[in-house]
Amino acid sequence: MIKIALTGSIGMGKSTVARMFEAAGVPVFDADAVVRELQGPGGALVEKIGAMFPGTVRSRTLDRDILARIVLEDRSKLAALEALVHPAVRDWRQSFIDKHKDMPALIFEIPLLFETGGEMEFDKVIVVSAPAEVQRARVLARQGMGAAKLESILARQTPDAEKRQRADFVVDTGTDLSTTERQVRDILDCLGLGSRG
Repeated sequence: MIKIALTGSIGMGKSTVARMFEAAGVPVFDADAVVRELQGPGGALVEKIGAMFPGTVRSRTLDRDILARIVLEDRSKLAALEALVHPAVRDWRQSFIDKHKDMPALIFEIPLLFETGGEMEFDKVIVVSAPAEVQRARVLARQGMGAAKLESILARQTPDAEKRQRADFVVDTGTDLSTTERQVRDILDCLGLGSRG
């Protein structure tokens, strides 16, 4: 089994590319989706986060906006949150691997791969990238996103140029979807996986 990490900075199109791999028959583990479930209504981490960060949980529901403000302002609090979240995500990831143990390849969509030193756990790394102006336009179009918040997020992420340098493959999403799909097919062919959809 080939374990492939799929990463990239905010607004680069990771989810779109992940769906393309999934459509080609490669199971995808979405770390962000797992975090949302762990922190969502009835999630396994809600009470623990509430105890760690008073005022973030009301009626057994985590207010992600309040939590984001707290951890974005204090790196030590972000580190404490990550120390709680990452082991839980790792457990889910292992369950995903066990469930798909007969597949020739698995994709792991992990936004903060390089930032957490996680790339060593994978056989190949795919970086999803786009020109800075395309990235900026995509992100600023999101509800609740402003220039200051974007800069704060980018400041905590490994620069795109460095990610591209450290990648085994780069998928450029600054173009049309059919070109992006062709890049995905080329990667699958290069890895000897072909189209499995």
